[in-house]
Amino acid sequence: MPNQRRTFTAEFKKQMVLLYENGKSRADLVEEYGLTGSALDRWIKQGQTTGSFSEKDNRSPEENELLTLRKEVQRLKMENDI
Repeated sequence: MPNQRRTFTAEFKKQMVLLYENGKSRADLVEEYGLTGSALDRWIKQGQTTGSFSEKDNRSPEENELLTLRKEVQRLKMENDI
């Protein structure tokens, strides 16, 4: 049976970042809460840079432009097919 992907609320992520910033070790948090190190690292980075855990809020201007351009290309391809 494959592992089911878990989702965490923004509040939970914020609490993990606060625990880390208040001195709890990364290893302790990963073990105690059953997290992956990469997820915790990403939350810490997001918490320290933007304070938001929404992927949309953490995109760079270049990433936003790339998404906009991809949507435009897709729309134009659909128009050409008609």
